Amino acid sequence: MAPPKHVNIAVIGTGGVGSVFMSQLSWIAKNTPSTYFSLCYIAMIDKALYHQDYTEIDIDTAVDSMEKSGKRPPSLPTIINYLAAAPHKVIMVDNTSSGAIAESYPDFLKKGISIVTPNKKAFSGSYQLWQDIFSAAEAGGSLVYHESSVGAGMPIISTMKDFVHTGDEVTKIEGIFSGTMSYLFNSFAPLNGEGSKWSDNIKKAKELGFTEPDPRDDLNGLDVARKLTILGRLAGLPIESPDSFPVQSLIPTELESAKSGDEFLQRLHEFDSQMEEHKTAARKAGKVVRYIGSIDMASKQVKVGMEWFDPTDPIATLKGSDNVISFHTKRYGSMPLIIRGQGAGGDVTAMGVSGDLLKILVQLG
Repeated sequence: MAPPKHVNIAVIGTGGVGSVFMSQLSWIAKNTPSTYFSLCYIAMIDKALYHQDYTEIDIDTAVDSMEKSGKRPPSLPTIINYLAAAPHKVIMVDNTSSGAIAESYPDFLKKGISIVTPNKKAFSGSYQLWQDIFSAAEAGGSLVYHESSVGAGMPIISTMKDFVHTGDEVTKIEGIFSGTMSYLFNSFAPLNGEGSKWSDNIKKAKELGFTEPDPRDDLNGLDVARKLTILGRLAGLPIESPDSFPVQSLIPTELESAKSGDEFLQRLHEFDSQMEEHKTAARKAGKVVRYIGSIDMASKQVKVGMEWFDPTDPIATLKGSDNVISFHTKRYGSMPLIIRGQGAGGDVTAMGVSGDLLKILVQLG
């Protein structure tokens, strides 16, 4: 039997997801002898560790070594040229949310450098960038996987690809795509009980680490819109950008110009009645209100916002910060395929990244 091919790994980003990924990469290296890879480059915002002769970097000590003796990261073109000249095939793992790196993906891919990433900006940016990424991969004979760009480690992207690549026809996609929004609405409008005031709810969510430092970055709906853009494009809709379809913001107009997230939270209670009206109206109709994203393929309608659901609907019965996505397709008929689970968090997001890495390693081997 021929020995497995050697693959070089480059990792950009060692923060929340990146640090967990490095731990998982170490486990894979020790427990998957059928794949042989070595780390040749690792970088964070202001430091990078690599050797001009591509000497292997110890995975277990890589982050500490980079923090102690790393140099200023080179420019993106320099990184691309360095990786393109590596002695073996290269997989670049981008654990950042950097728009600049995302826009450089075509340049990596054209040079034969495969990419694994949870970075949503690469696949929900302009439609031109989307096209450039996949045409560059084809031209460079490289691969690109991004399971964790939607639903963290949940098999959302791979399931969608399976539908498309096996000739099924997706008719509708609907679900709760944000762990933050899931938690907020499950607490604000629970199936049993009154729930808490909207402003108190958001303050608690921030204290628990469920929101961004400025909660408006969650409440504007852009995160959900990005995920819908990715799924819609995979399903065949040429969605131009996340702001090319209706997205309901939950930020009161009067607070959009608040100078900080703290000022926003201090004044939010003044507008609790607006959200209370939505909850009360839904309850009078025997429903619950939830914040969802949906795509109707027949009408090509994509939208993000609040909608009412029967208490028995899978979307209404979620708990905590879980996500749920319903795929309606021709093959599945009247009963959609439902994927439900933890759709956020460093551990599961990194798992999706690691799983993608293994898929590419198998193909390159």
